[in-house]
Amino acid sequence: MHTIDMDLVEMTLDVMKYTIDRISNVTPELGSPKKEDELLRIVGETITPNGIGGENAFKLFKDVLVKACVPIDHPRHLAFVPAAPTRAAIMFDLVTSASSIHGAYWMEGAGGIFCENQAMKWLVSLTGLPDTAFGVFTSGGTAANLSAMVAAREEWRRRSSDNVSVRGLLLTSDGAHSSVQAMAKVIDADVVMIDNDDERITGAELRRAIDELEEKDRKRLFAVVATGGTTNAGIIDELDSIADVCEKENVWFHVDCAYGGGALAANSVRHLFNGIEKADSITIDPHKWLFSPYDCGAVIYKNLEHAKNAHSQKGAYLEIFKDEGAQGFNPADYQIQLTRRVRGMPLWFSLAMHGTNKYKQAIERGIELAKIAEQKVKDSDHVEVVRPSSLSVVLFRRKDWTPDQYKDWTYKNHNSGFALVTPTKWKKETVARFCFINPDTTEDDIDEILESMK
Repeated sequence: MHTIDMDLVEMTLDVMKYTIDRISNVTPELGSPKKEDELLRIVGETITPNGIGGENAFKLFKDVLVKACVPIDHPRHLAFVPAAPTRAAIMFDLVTSASSIHGAYWMEGAGGIFCENQAMKWLVSLTGLPDTAFGVFTSGGTAANLSAMVAAREEWRRRSSDNVSVRGLLLTSDGAHSSVQAMAKVIDADVVMIDNDDERITGAELRRAIDELEEKDRKRLFAVVATGGTTNAGIIDELDSIADVCEKENVWFHVDCAYGGGALAANSVRHLFNGIEKADSITIDPHKWLFSPYDCGAVIYKNLEHAKNAHSQKGAYLEIFKDEGAQGFNPADYQIQLTRRVRGMPLWFSLAMHGTNKYKQAIERGIELAKIAEQKVKDSDHVEVVRPSSLSVVLFRRKDWTPDQYKDWTYKNHNSGFALVTPTKWKKETVARFCFINPDTTEDDIDEILESMK
């Protein structure tokens, strides 16, 4: 399997040709999922005692399997939170994999970790946190939120021995990402949701929520999770006033910016994040609005020592990492993973190649496209705006449509390979939703999608 022969060379050339063609394709085929039994019928069993051969396996992928996937970088993929990795980042993802770098410890991955840290330094600068703040790249927002909350809980327990055997409690809003509740289950913490009717929460609402807690629950409160751009509507909580309440209550303040964090680089909306510089930890997903390939999240801490106290691992086989030549930044000390790839390297390469100004321009374009779409909806007779656009999200309704009509419209556009735009719920009503990430999305794309609703 590890022999370098002509078959390997030919397969490498085939893979590189496919990669070049895919990177060069600005409108890839908008594939759609197939049932597992249908794929099995077409493809057959691929894992066999003697193998089916690289050429055959790759042909099955190109001809069948990749067409059962939905490319997240299609310019008319406006559902969920899409992505649009730069060509530079995609290319360097190949380099990252080919280089086989273990990114947990400086001893093994110094050069790659250096690259990651250069990119991280820029991310931290966007937040306005103190110079002592820093972070590490994770697999995504869930892992970043989890890492931050473990650090928050352990710091809470360190402050008082009374907290060691107590189940922690955190506060967040009902507009927070579902990963916050999932993460709380993992660490066996309770969550109290602040009902904000899908709008942003404020310091005053947080204050009321804390005051409404029973005394025993107030003692269990170790963190507040605010959102810097909800996935559903792009809403940013009132971070400044929330931070003030957290400071007075001596509670860890975490901001989940997994989707919205890219907008920290946009001058037009940066003021909406005022107060984020007071956070104890922040989550940002570069694979969303910072044009990195999957999977690339990030968690940033105001005080790295709190994270290290929670995550640093000990083991006899790790003792060599204390050698003088191995001293440096060890990402494994600051998040839940020990084994990790240097997933921040593609972001580093793209930033180094293009410069941060182009990133700012591309992010601003997503915000601009949302405003353009909002105006086009206002100018149309058959649709209407549900709420003002926020960041790169627009919620709108097709007049007189039922939920089934939204569903039928979504499937029709997707199955025809035209676009993927999905409905969502807003205050219990089914509505349509645009989320703009890809700067290659055009005004004509918006016009054609709106036209398809007539």
